[in-house]
Amino acid sequence: MKSKKGFYWFILICLANLPLGIYAQNKSVLNSGWQFRQVGTAKWNAATVPGEVHTDLLNNKLIPDPFYRDNEKKLQWIEKKNWEYKTSFSVNPSILKQKQVELVFDGLDTYADVYLNNQLVLKADNMFRQWRVAVKKYLRPGQNKLTVVFQSAQNKVDSLAKQDLPFVIPDNPRVYVRKAQYHFGWDWGPKFTTCGIWKAVRLESYDKKAPEKVYSPTRKIELVQQPDSLGKSFYFKIDGKPVYMKGANYIPSDAFLSRVTKKEYEKIIKMAKDANMNMLRVWGGGIYEDDYFYDLCDKYGINVWQDFMFAGTMVPGDKAFFDNVKEEVKYQVKRLRHHPSIVLWCGNNESDEAFKNWGWQKSMNMSKQDSTRLWKDYVRLFQDSIPKWVKETDQSRPYISSSPLFGWGRKKSITEGDSHYWGTWWGLEDIEKVKDKTGRFVSEYGMQAMPNYTTIEKMSLPEDRYLFSGVLKGHQKAGNGFGKLNSYLNRYFIDSTKIKKMRVEDYTYLTQCLQYYSLKNIIGIHRSKAPYNMGTLVWQLNDCWPAVSWSVTDYYNRQPKAAWYAVKEAYRDDVIAQIDLTHPKDLVLEDPEISWKIKGNEITLKAMKSAKYVYVKIKGYKGKLSDNYIDLSAGEEKRISFEGKMMQPVVTVMSLYDVLHRYQ
Repeated sequence: MKSKKGFYWFILICLANLPLGIYAQNKSVLNSGWQFRQVGTAKWNAATVPGEVHTDLLNNKLIPDPFYRDNEKKLQWIEKKNWEYKTSFSVNPSILKQKQVELVFDGLDTYADVYLNNQLVLKADNMFRQWRVAVKKYLRPGQNKLTVVFQSAQNKVDSLAKQDLPFVIPDNPRVYVRKAQYHFGWDWGPKFTTCGIWKAVRLESYDKKAPEKVYSPTRKIELVQQPDSLGKSFYFKIDGKPVYMKGANYIPSDAFLSRVTKKEYEKIIKMAKDANMNMLRVWGGGIYEDDYFYDLCDKYGINVWQDFMFAGTMVPGDKAFFDNVKEEVKYQVKRLRHHPSIVLWCGNNESDEAFKNWGWQKSMNMSKQDSTRLWKDYVRLFQDSIPKWVKETDQSRPYISSSPLFGWGRKKSITEGDSHYWGTWWGLEDIEKVKDKTGRFVSEYGMQAMPNYTTIEKMSLPEDRYLFSGVLKGHQKAGNGFGKLNSYLNRYFIDSTKIKKMRVEDYTYLTQCLQYYSLKNIIGIHRSKAPYNMGTLVWQLNDCWPAVSWSVTDYYNRQPKAAWYAVKEAYRDDVIAQIDLTHPKDLVLEDPEISWKIKGNEITLKAMKSAKYVYVKIKGYKGKLSDNYIDLSAGEEKRISFEGKMMQPVVTVMSLYDVLHRYQ
């Protein structure tokens, strides 16, 4: 009886494994042995795949650090050149016995001609698509040569835009190419228009292709947009329960994507989790992130608002562009739809608002005919085509065509849909104005601050560290950015007449205090208006290089800026949202006489008199403190812990009094 039972189990196991034999597939990774050169030159240099030309040039010491000082503008020549990559690989004869062999590129950036044994096998033109090509007839036993030639994306888009004249698609030729739009520069990032094999390469061989996995959502998601007495709601229901979303906007974590390792993803997603966030919006000018990004969001219970990769422009309307985007959308939705963290697909970032509110028609002297054509192509892509393509591959999630539908200067932006409220900052409105301008779901808002001073030290020379040096201006990409910062500092912290006299280190501290004060109060206002308001997403969580920006974390080591601690506190579920309506400038501050001591991995602070924005700095420390930029009452003790152990740490403690007192 026992042996008979064992026999039945053996048969069942064999039957269960039959499909694996039928669909047996061999995968050979081709990421090693690559070299690169500028097209037309003789010398080949070692290349890293996945990677991009800028990092390959840097690794070979052919260019200086692109992020250091003003090197960005010195390296613009790279994007105007064409670049060639090559490797060789051996093919096992058993692979050639299988019916099908495919060469697979998970990511080519962007205009790429692929040659296998000197035969053109693929012409790629989309950074966001996986490219597969049948290559069995081109392969031979033993050594095979693989070459990829990249054309300059900048030259290509300039050429395409020129061909369309006098018709102009606002606001940048970048729209012609399906490539990360931030590579062409943004108001927080550098202009490094890269090229390269930015994801894995492999050979796949099989006799019969495995069937596509059946997609079964686990995961009921509703976006509730119902008319009410005040306008129209905008909130998420997950498994039938309304969820107040607290989070931030996520941009790519590096200007050079190959440098965003799993470790880097873990750092930045953990920063979101530790700041009590439950949503990240993947912004439409970057990339569809690596699977590991979404794995981490799944793990930590962080909901993802996923933009498609369009930002702040209109689009070409030709068939080739639409066909290209269709393949991109279908591939990316199929790739990502199994992640329960994704709760929304969004067509684009700010394109609808831009067309209606940014004055393109007037500034570009646009004819009515051209304006109508642009709008029709926009509607056809974002309101007709993409939602149809999404529904074909994922029927379980809501879709919206654009974020937002109404610009921040329009009344409806407060009563309907999601809102990008930039009256604060771009509109130079007081922070308190948010009380009257809180939308149903505020998906963008923010305040700038300098990066951490250790970052300024890393990206500059001592002679660069004065206000407002050319090097500092080179890392401030926002229009009149320092002017806006100074306007807010003058209102809330210190008279503008004193700013020019400041040390950069003090200026850095004050801008970070300003960002802390701004976000703490804005979040408090938003949360106090629930359930009218059901979401608040700070712009932005992270930086892609060392910069003066709206980020609440620093580029180097993903260390927190002051505002990260404000967000962490303001997003707590166990506290009532607190609003400070006293301006720090109006406080009467005395020397708090702060003392401190260290025991183990804890620093105990004590102030003899009340202290504001007490900042603890540990020299050489690359982690995050449990708290920072704290307020202390007279006689109060506060314990702050740091990660790991340090031998005789060098600690500096300062408060708002210390900085303001220097400039009285």
